[in-house]
Amino acid sequence: MIAALDVSYGSRGAAAACVLFRDFADPAEETSLIETITEVAPYEPGAFYRRELPCLLAVLRRVTEPLAVLVVDGYVWLSHDQKPGLGAHLFEALAREVTVVGVSKTSFAGSDFAIPVLRGGSQRPLFVTAAGVEPEIAAGWVARMHGAHRIPTLLKRVDRLCREAAG
Repeated sequence: MIAALDVSYGSRGAAAACVLFRDFADPAEETSLIETITEVAPYEPGAFYRRELPCLLAVLRRVTEPLAVLVVDGYVWLSHDQKPGLGAHLFEALAREVTVVGVSKTSFAGSDFAIPVLRGGSQRPLFVTAAGVEPEIAAGWVARMHGAHRIPTLLKRVDRLCREAAG
């Protein structure tokens, strides 16, 4: 099973969403899960994972099927020398047993190691990094995800679910 994950923050804490699907080309999820988190760590520059990771783990605890791949909004690695980002911390938290693919909408200085993926007619790429699989393979998965636009359908869906739940 593949899971796309995202977190959104509101006045009452955070909401983590998870959509589960079997193939990267699937147009819709088989199921979705939402977890509300009232105690959220403050934002800490350079340590975003400290805020986001507990939320992702909270929603993942509700998943009952074995997971093969997780897709997160953000970077797995933050540098050529593999400084860990959110995705790498998630990979470690899951004992390196589940592949993690990071999909970011933005590039940053020093992120030229990320694989750019152009989707639809967009001239703005998504930036893909991965742990547990070669990044080129992960980029291929993201490229074939359902949807005619830059952002794949199921990544839009998980984003919308957590935003709505966070209020």
